[in-house]
Amino acid sequence: MDLLEKLTNIFGVSGNEENIREMIKDEIKNYVDEVSVDKLGNLIARKKGEAPKVMLAAHMDEIGLVIKSIERGGKIYCSPVGGIEAITLLGERVHIETKKGIIHGIITTREISDGIYTTKLPKMENLIVDTGLSKRGLKRMDVEVGTYLSLEQEPCFLGSENIICGKALDNRIGCYVLIELAKRLKKIKNEIYYVFTVQEEMGLFGAITSAYIVEPEWALAVDVSETCDSTGEITKTIGKGPCLTIKDADMIANKCLNDWIRNIAKKKKIPLQLDVSDLGTTDAVSISISRGGVPSSVVSVPVRNLHTATAVAHKKDIENTIKLLEELLKNPPLVCLR
Repeated sequence: MDLLEKLTNIFGVSGNEENIREMIKDEIKNYVDEVSVDKLGNLIARKKGEAPKVMLAAHMDEIGLVIKSIERGGKIYCSPVGGIEAITLLGERVHIETKKGIIHGIITTREISDGIYTTKLPKMENLIVDTGLSKRGLKRMDVEVGTYLSLEQEPCFLGSENIICGKALDNRIGCYVLIELAKRLKKIKNEIYYVFTVQEEMGLFGAITSAYIVEPEWALAVDVSETCDSTGEITKTIGKGPCLTIKDADMIANKCLNDWIRNIAKKKKIPLQLDVSDLGTTDAVSISISRGGVPSSVVSVPVRNLHTATAVAHKKDIENTIKLLEELLKNPPLVCLR
């Protein structure tokens, strides 16, 4: 899993994915026939072959912040990039990369900074970033309105080396899965597009343009999903296998494709959790309505603490996701209509 750690350590907030894109390009280029970048910034890696033409999409962007204003004393106010709860950001470190160097900062509030006891939950507009520099000092480092701030968190293990914790698991896990599949499926006959999309966290935008270019017979988004295991009845949890989306907040997955995946999981004895959710969606919804429509579904890895810098996932779920998709692509459906 060294590659996954390497992927999570790269910074790539939505709209600022250049570094993670270059890293993924270097990792996958030897296992595919063509690598290109479209006008929006998606990385499209093509393995040539016969029908069916399949698209696997994993978004490479992560949640983060962008500077909205800087006070005279140097305190920074930010706008969120992606869906972030303000309370999860308190005390987090940020990484600001400029042409003149790297700056670190801490997310806090005025009250916490001054040691004042507070009982109110913070809102995004209450959060400030303290870099230790004045406004003039920040300007000298080329920090200005529009500069990106990435969450900074070293990956670690919880309890055992099977349970990993860190930033950007959403969705560097999906990127890792696609790279590993490219390594294993270099010699299969059918055509596969491994697509690493941009700006998923801001509106699923990268999936729209990339699917229009690829025109796949069918597609899968490879992503992560929230868990339901902290209270009450456990319906999705880490360590019990990948999740297959039946329905999320914005789409109903293709039944034919889902049936094919479920049959493979049963035949190969791969654990699979069925996912019906009222929250969130993935690149699959944008892909599914591209051009004349694309049969689409989602295979995801369950993750606790989603959209935080301390997300938690189980290695066995990631390994079983790779195994499931490898078997699917070795024996893919030629057509999957509704």
